[in-house]
Amino acid sequence: MKKFLLTGVFLSVFVTGAISQGYEIKVNFKGAKDSLFYLVKYTFDQQYIADTAKNVKNGVGVFKGKTPLDKGVYTLVSQEKGIYFDFFINESQKFTIASDMKDMVNNLKATGNTENENFFSYVKYLSNKNREVEGLKAKTKGKSKEDSTKFMNDNLKTLNNEVRKFEEDFMTKVKGTFLFDVLNLKTEKEAKDIPKASNGRPDSVYQYYYYKNHYWDGVDFKDERIVRTPFFDDRVKKYFENVIVTNPDTVIAEIDKVMKKCNEGNLVYNLMLGHLTYKYEQSKIMGFDKVFCHLAGNYIVNGKAKGVYSDETVEKIKERYLIMKDLLLGAKVSELYMIDTVYGKEVLKMGFDTAKTSKSVTDLYYKNLEKLTPMFRSLYQINAKYTVLVFWASDCGHCQTEMPKLHEALSKLKGKIDHKVFAVQTKDDVNEWKKFIRDKKIGDFINVFDPIHLNDLKTKFDIYSTPVIYILDKDKRIAAKRLSAEQVSDMLNMLEEIDKEKAKKK
Repeated sequence: MKKFLLTGVFLSVFVTGAISQGYEIKVNFKGAKDSLFYLVKYTFDQQYIADTAKNVKNGVGVFKGKTPLDKGVYTLVSQEKGIYFDFFINESQKFTIASDMKDMVNNLKATGNTENENFFSYVKYLSNKNREVEGLKAKTKGKSKEDSTKFMNDNLKTLNNEVRKFEEDFMTKVKGTFLFDVLNLKTEKEAKDIPKASNGRPDSVYQYYYYKNHYWDGVDFKDERIVRTPFFDDRVKKYFENVIVTNPDTVIAEIDKVMKKCNEGNLVYNLMLGHLTYKYEQSKIMGFDKVFCHLAGNYIVNGKAKGVYSDETVEKIKERYLIMKDLLLGAKVSELYMIDTVYGKEVLKMGFDTAKTSKSVTDLYYKNLEKLTPMFRSLYQINAKYTVLVFWASDCGHCQTEMPKLHEALSKLKGKIDHKVFAVQTKDDVNEWKKFIRDKKIGDFINVFDPIHLNDLKTKFDIYSTPVIYILDKDKRIAAKRLSAEQVSDMLNMLEEIDKEKAKKK
């Protein structure tokens, strides 16, 4: 039901007038056969039923209530497929919309409102231009492909110029109204006088920056009505997905710019914050958790999201933020003190496998500290340009597939890229673990586990499923993360190429 203009789908009624108590919207559609009409409200990228007109007879129905409706764009939906259209509910909320199903657009009328009539003339003009296009297509029948293409291009150029001129004049005419604001949301701000680049062609860089810098021209983020339109959500999504550079730091800077345009706590602010937080918390693109952490740290955990999330949800977001902020690309990971497979059974015999409480584990640790100390393998003691840090479990079906793949891929890089694998078994089953290592011949990995539970792996490395693979640089900073086994060798090759390029520039 979204998007009008040259589709004949979106028909809007703009209403002005004095504020009155409640609302009463009469609908009269000659030829409609429905018994129910639904009044549906836009809210960002969702639509909700606001009211139902029952007992519709001969196309006549009424939406009526004692409390004024939220201002914005609504959709009238009927039981008959194809009988639906959008209209505005603004200051005046008592009016009548009428039309005839034989030609709904050209027969659309609103009772005594100049701005409504202006808008209807806009819709009728574009709808009729659409019909002209269809008529032109019909005239190409019997023509050759070359002739029909020339015929359509020549005529479409004329029609497009006419439509462009009409829209420019119309927007000048209605400037200062909510009608202008809505139409402005769907209007692309493109450069007109484009300079030439050195190759003699229009300067595409100039065009891009003009488009980006003027993208939000005329959009009032302080006006809550804009989220109740069919265009605002698409405009937001397009900006962050297609207009700006796909880079975490760029996205963060652009988010801050947009959020500053809003009034903190108003509907636009709340919906933008909720949408962007969810988008980047769910992002599968490596490195974009930095955007989520920025939103959480600067807008949510500091109390600026009271109208967006409950206190309970804020606490959950805070928990995720505290884990993720220390695992961003470039961050130094926590040290790990693990036990090698060689000492697995010996450590368990000390009683760690049967200890029930954290106190009993602690007591066992200090009791056996002298024996344990030489058994530890430290992550930071690994001397390699790259460390592949893998968290896995021998009883995990996915790990059973991925670990041999990882070993096979990395074996091809031996002698080419300086790397070592620190493979952390997340369970305490030594027998199955060692058997898998032998059977799959991955003994050249540094295979370790944590029977003493010294390391809070879940919190330190965000381990909620396995396998989880990180690539660390020589200083144990995160160079890549959350990789599949197939991606690791490609990533190492890419990191090596980047490093070589940097060395050339020095």
